[in-house]
Amino acid sequence: MTASRLYPDRPLLAASAAVFRDGRVLLASRARPPMEAVWSLPGGLVELGESLEAAALRELAEEVGISARIIGFAGHAEVIERDESGVKRHFVVAAFAASWTGGEAAAIAEVSAVEWLDPACLGERPTTPGLAAIVARAQGLVGQERVRQENVR
Repeated sequence: MTASRLYPDRPLLAASAAVFRDGRVLLASRARPPMEAVWSLPGGLVELGESLEAAALRELAEEVGISARIIGFAGHAEVIERDESGVKRHFVVAAFAASWTGGEAAAIAEVSAVEWLDPACLGERPTTPGLAAIVARAQGLVGQERVRQENVR
């Protein structure tokens, strides 16, 4: 049984990925509520029996048409929205650092626009809460991975 996204009886688990390509991170603008027109990492709900990493990779393919390799866990964000009736929405989003492996980013599903951005300059656009901190942690993980790979060579 699928839990309702509005007025759920428990928090809903989601996964996303901060994907880096040539030093830039991919952000997507949401095409519908919640947070319509807000920029965020591509992601979505975890399906029953699916790992967090698998969910993040599936959502990348479904929403923006790219593939990536997960490098590590970058943190989590909580989205809790209340109104006079109670908790209207409650999402817990596990965010991963990832490296782009293929595909050209495009707005496919639930996304109105995509853009590769300098992670230090996310701009004046509206973003999901905590996005800058998660992107910074993800960038650090990607940098550490690059150093490890160079040391192996």
